[in-house]
Amino acid sequence: MPEIQPTVLFVTSAYKGIPFIQECKRQGCHTILITVEKFRNEPWPGDVIDEIFYMDSLQNRNNLVNAVGYLMRSRKIDLIVPLDDYEVDTVSHLREYFRMKGMGTTAVNFFRDKLAMRIAAREHGVPIPDFTSVFNYDDIRAFFDRVPPPYLLKPRSEAGSMGIKRINNTEELWRKLDELGDHQHYYLLEHFVPGDVFHVDSITWDGDVKFAISSQYGRPPLSVSHDGGVFTTRNLSRESDVHKQLMQINKDTLKALGMWRGVTHAEFIRQHSTGKLVFLEIAARVGGANIADLIEHASGLNPWQEWARIELANLRGVPYQLPQIKTNYAGIAICLAKQQHPDMSGYTDGEIVYRMNKEYHAGLIVSSPDADRVQNLLETYTHRFAQDFLNWAPPLETGRE
Repeated sequence: MPEIQPTVLFVTSAYKGIPFIQECKRQGCHTILITVEKFRNEPWPGDVIDEIFYMDSLQNRNNLVNAVGYLMRSRKIDLIVPLDDYEVDTVSHLREYFRMKGMGTTAVNFFRDKLAMRIAAREHGVPIPDFTSVFNYDDIRAFFDRVPPPYLLKPRSEAGSMGIKRINNTEELWRKLDELGDHQHYYLLEHFVPGDVFHVDSITWDGDVKFAISSQYGRPPLSVSHDGGVFTTRNLSRESDVHKQLMQINKDTLKALGMWRGVTHAEFIRQHSTGKLVFLEIAARVGGANIADLIEHASGLNPWQEWARIELANLRGVPYQLPQIKTNYAGIAICLAKQQHPDMSGYTDGEIVYRMNKEYHAGLIVSSPDADRVQNLLETYTHRFAQDFLNWAPPLETGRE
C-alpha cells in the first residue's frame, strides 16, 4: 500500500511553528499556510511552504470557513493544524465543519477554556485552586463566603497570563463585573494561591504519555507579565521529589481532560502554605517563550517536529515512535531590552547554546549535564540582565491580532 502524501493546511496569527512545517515537507507533504497580513514580511521559509495566503484577520470564523472552502475546490486538504494558541479552537471548528481528523471542539475546550479544564480536573480528583464561574451572583457570594481574598479574575480563553486581573476584595470584584457588563461570563474567578510555578511539556500517543519534561519558572509568569522582570525557566533534576510528583499529577491531568494524542504544555503550582502541587492550566500546543528550544537543548527532541510526526502518523495509520532522548538540562533567560539590538558579547559561558535574535529582547539558553549548574547560571543572568538590558512594558490584555 503506497504511503499517503497529504496536503497540510496551517493556520496561525503568529510567526511560529517552522519546525512543524519543515517536518511535514520532509515527509513529502504539500504545505499551505494561512496567516494574517501583518506577518507578510516575516521570513517564512519558501523552500518548505508551497502556498501562502494572507487575511486581514482570522477572528471571523465565517470568513475563514469560506476561505478554506474556496481552497478545497481545487485542493484536497487532508489535515488542518493550528500553530498558535488562538487558532486551536478555530481549527477544531474547521475540522468538524469539513469532517477531518484531529481534535474537535468538545475535546479542544478542555485545553482552551480555563473553566472547562478546571471543572473536568475537579471531577476527576486532580487538585486545583478553588474557583467559581461568573454566571450566577449567588454562586459568587457563596465563593466569597468560603474563600478569602485575594482572587484572580481570569479570561476563560486567553493565552497565558493575558487579561488576568488580581482582585483584592469583594467590592473590587463587583466594580470589575460592572465594567465587563455582558462580557463577564467570559471570565472565571479563582483563589489566588502564592507558590512556585512549574510547567510540564508532554507528548502523548494513544493515551500514553511517551515523553514529559518538568521545569520551574524563576518567577511566576503572571508576576513577570504584570510587574516586569527577567523571565526564566529551567529543567528540574530527574531525581528530585518535585519532578516525580509533577510527572504523576501531569499524567492524572492528561487522563482527566481526555488527551489522547498530541503535545501539551501544562502548568502547576506548589502552594507555599501546604507544599502541595495543584493544577493551574493546560494547552494542547507547544509552549511559548522559546520553551520548544529549551526542550530541544535538554533532550534533543523538538516538540514542534514531534507534533508533526504524531499528526502524520495518525493520518497514515502507522505507529508513532519516540526518537532517542538525551538527558541534559537546559534553562532560559529572556527580558524586554532597552536596546534595539542588545550587545550580549559579554556573556561567554561555555554552556550557552542559543542567543536570541529579536529586536528589543535579550535572551539566552544554557545547557549542561548538571542541573545545579544551569540553575546557578540563570540566577547570575537574572541579575546581569536587570543591569544590562531590562525594560518594562504594560501587560497586553490579549494576544489576538
